[in-house]
Amino acid sequence: MKNLLACLLILIASAAQAQTKIGSVSTNFRLIGPNDKVVVERFDDPQVANVSCYASFAQTGGLSGGLGLATDPSKFGLSCIAHGPVSIPADLPRKAQMGAITASFWFKHFIITRMVDEQDHALVYVLISTKVIHGSPANAISVVSATN
Repeated sequence: MKNLLACLLILIASAAQAQTKIGSVSTNFRLIGPNDKVVVERFDDPQVANVSCYASFAQTGGLSGGLGLATDPSKFGLSCIAHGPVSIPADLPRKAQMGAITASFWFKHFIITRMVDEQDHALVYVLISTKVIHGSPANAISVVSATN
């Protein structure tokens, strides 16, 4: 029950975040329904100016994918960039969820978490796969250096 509540909170939080679909590339033709594809989305860090993360992830097509009922595979990538000076705010939490991508109707999400490396003045972004019942070891990481 606790995991179900966490997933519902993720869905609500992801609706309010700065997330932009950049585009997609078809990877497998499907006779019925949309093709399988790799989708690219941008997440702007809501608490750190001038940082954006680009996530690519596999999206299942076909009839179940077209209806939003397919579970997408845990295959993804992450690249974060600084497009200006990056300052770590003094009150920035040392670890916080920055965004989420829905990978199935209810049970699976890809979550971007930001961590602060205080020693090297860097922001570490980790993308993981999670499910209501079992998580996944699949992950990707990207680091952005701060100027302070």
